[in-house]
Amino acid sequence: MPVLAQPPDPNPKTPRLRCPPGAIDCHVHVFGPKEVYSFDPGSKYISDDRLPEEQIALQKTLGLSRAVIVSGGGYGPNTSHLEHTLAAHPNRFLGVALLPDDATPADIRRLDRLGVRAARFVSKLHGGHLPEFSLEVARRVVDAGWHIQYYPFRTELAEQSARILELPGEIVLDHFAHIPSSGGVKQPAFQALLRLLDTGRVWVKLSGPMRCTPEEPLYPSVTPMARALVAHRPDRLIWGSDWPHLNMNGRTMPNDGDLIDLLLDWAPDEATRNRILADNPARLFRLI
Repeated sequence: MPVLAQPPDPNPKTPRLRCPPGAIDCHVHVFGPKEVYSFDPGSKYISDDRLPEEQIALQKTLGLSRAVIVSGGGYGPNTSHLEHTLAAHPNRFLGVALLPDDATPADIRRLDRLGVRAARFVSKLHGGHLPEFSLEVARRVVDAGWHIQYYPFRTELAEQSARILELPGEIVLDHFAHIPSSGGVKQPAFQALLRLLDTGRVWVKLSGPMRCTPEEPLYPSVTPMARALVAHRPDRLIWGSDWPHLNMNGRTMPNDGDLIDLLLDWAPDEATRNRILADNPARLFRLI
């Protein structure tokens, strides 16, 4: 049975960090109204309504200009909710879609007009029902000017880097590539991530630190990985909150103001932070 997701902290703090103009949260999810949109039968979770208006209010609190809605497991490869949300809020959201295998070039063009800019694949090791790896779909979306978003599983990069590079175009890895922070920056998976960044085709999201460790907020073991990535390739990094922080039942829910303030520690240089928050995503999501 799917689990009802714990709600996010309803009182996000105003962060100390001052976002630059055009700052983007590159990883959020929205849901509902539940009377209109049903959860996929294969989803691991269900959620109370987390409506676009609630997410826009959070953007304003954090000082962000817009966010990228990433299709998660909740709606599976059904893009109707994403399409309707993007159509209703064209200046506040872009999209990353989970596509069915039979998505046509016409489908992709329609989604592109609404602001979808990438297709998402998820490692089969995460389990569940999500699209895992399709070179055919990847080629279709890259031909349309999109990039690929891939969510690896734990130390998978140590053995699967070559397979990931079989994907065409630009590739974005979710949530620090899901690498366990307990292994530190010398572990093979993290060293593989650095090599992937050096290909000039791969990006990584400084997002979801809670996906890399069971620690309480503010996830101190993730900081060395974040700092190493910032030192290595700040031009290949983007940031995301992962709001509303699904699959956190039984754990302490982070405050989103605290999450964005982690960048003050991860990237102490303001120009570098501005690059991660605004310049890099603007380039990746075709805003410039």
